[in-house]
Formats: sequence, structure tokens, C-alpha cells
Amino acid sequence: MARYLVTGGAGFIGSHVVDRLVAEGHTVRVLDDLSTGRLENLQPVREQIEFVQGDIRDRAAVARACQGIDFVIHEAAWRSVPKSMHDPSGYAEVNVVGTVNLLEAAARAKAKRLVCISSSSVYGEGNPMPLREDQPTRPISPYAASKLAAELMCGLFSRGYGLETVCLRYFNVFGPRQSLENEYAVVVPKFITCLLRGESPPIYGDGQQSRDFTFIDNVAEATVLASTAPDVSGRVFNVALGEEHSVLALLQELNAVMGLSIPPVFQPARQGDMRRTFADPSNVTQGLGWTGRVGFSEGLRRTVEWFRANTAHWGGAASVKR
Repeated sequence: MARYLVTGGAGFIGSHVVDRLVAEGHTVRVLDDLSTGRLENLQPVREQIEFVQGDIRDRAAVARACQGIDFVIHEAAWRSVPKSMHDPSGYAEVNVVGTVNLLEAAARAKAKRLVCISSSSVYGEGNPMPLREDQPTRPISPYAASKLAAELMCGLFSRGYGLETVCLRYFNVFGPRQSLENEYAVVVPKFITCLLRGESPPIYGDGQQSRDFTFIDNVAEATVLASTAPDVSGRVFNVALGEEHSVLALLQELNAVMGLSIPPVFQPARQGDMRRTFADPSNVTQGLGWTGRVGFSEGLRRTVEWFRANTAHWGGAASVKR
């Protein structure tokens, strides 16, 4: 079995990756500053992993965390498109400089491979759908630009520093443990918690903007596969089901799953949000042997069940709609 470092491993996605690695019998070290991650996300495996509290901007902490590691999965990042519009330098410091710190430390520690998590937002607007990895990238937010810059640095280290790298462009991940960040909460948990309270969810714009919603179990599977798949160093992969769903269609599906019929409240569109995004997943299927077995509707059902059962996670009222 291998030794893994997962940065951001106490977060929503990172903790599911940690769960999968532990289930496969690997040794796991988590580096997380707990700025958005939660130790309770790691509770199921807390006694089976090593947890280190630290910031990827701290070069010494990153160097220590990489010692004795075979594979690095880099989930730590600042992730909000709207927030990035107001703090470009902060996003560059965490998502670009933090990634370079990790690449340098992993190369010095003789790690075999680093899997860097990127985002579908790097494509920006103007590409024909579905999105393929060889299409142009035109970021329209500081968050997206920071992720593209991190990809470029990974390619550099793969070519010139003896460290294998793979970049994964996640498409709108959702599932249990997903966090809520006030007005910046991502759409699936925001909609679910509004509906559980009997409130109208906010839709920014006309609701026809579309996304390729991807359940967390599928994403964790692809991420772990990317760490050891042969002959993929230096490559970038979309991680998505290849299905397009509008935000309005998402709300309709959730209402159906929950037996409700609550309408949205429309608000002005937000700067930096992409209009359409869905992926061609053929490369990740062929290159990593990934299947994406949990479909959109089943993923929503599992997510709703988890939020119903874990009201403390999101401050749910006692009168949850069932």
C-alpha cells in the first residue's frame, strides 16, 4: 500500500478522497488549515489517518508534510468565483503560490506523482459544447485564472522537475458534507437547505444557465485513479458525467425528489458566473478507467437524505420538510 498526502483533506471533496484511500488500505496524511475544512468530516477515519494543521502558503509546513510521501492529492484551495472577484491577489497567493510550494516540496521529497485539482471554470465562455480538454481556456474570474495558472505550473514540473503530475478539472461537484457559505453557497446544498426549510431558493439570473453536476463518489473515484493510472503524467482530464442540466431543471428535480413544489426567487446574475458548462468525459473514461457510476438523480437523492439526517451541519430548523 502507498503513502498519500491529501491537502485540504478536511474539506468536502478532500474528506471523501481520504475515505476512499483509507478504504483501499493506504496510509494517509492530511494537511489542512481548517479555514473552511471541518475535523468532523474526517471523524469516520480519524483514528486511521495522520492529521497536520497547516497552510499551503507556509513552505516549511508543506515541506514537512511531504516527507516520506509517495503520492500527493492537492485539494486545498480557495474555491468561490464570486469571492475571487473581490480578492484576486488572495486567490493568486493561495491557489498559485500555494500550489508551487507543494510542487517544489513534492519534487524534493521524491514523491512519485501529484494530482492537482483544477476546475471547469478555466474554459470560460465561447467554446462549443461539450467541453474537451484540448479546447481554448479563457478564464473570466480570478478563481478560474488561478486554477489555470496552477495547471501550467504542474505541466512545467512534469516536464522539467522529475515529478509526475495530473490535473483534474472538476465540474460542479455535489454530495454529502458540502458546506454552506452564506450568499456564496454552491447551488445544490443551497437549494436543498432552502427547500428543507420551506423557503424559495435564490436563482441568480434567469435559471437557464447550465452545469454538469457530478456526484462526490464519482469524483473521489476519479481522483484516486488519477494518482496511479499509467502513462498519464502531464495530462489534464475533465471529471464529469457529460450531462447538461439547467439550474431551473435542478430545482425541479429536487422538488420531485423531496415531494415539494416550491418556486425560486430570481435575483440579478452574478459577475464571473459562466452561462453554460458541460463536459466530454471520454478522456477520463479511457485514460483513467473511470465509470461515473452514480447518476444525477441518484446522487441528488443520496444528498437530500444526508442533509435531512444531518441538520446540525447546516443549522436546520426542527420543522424540516419531509
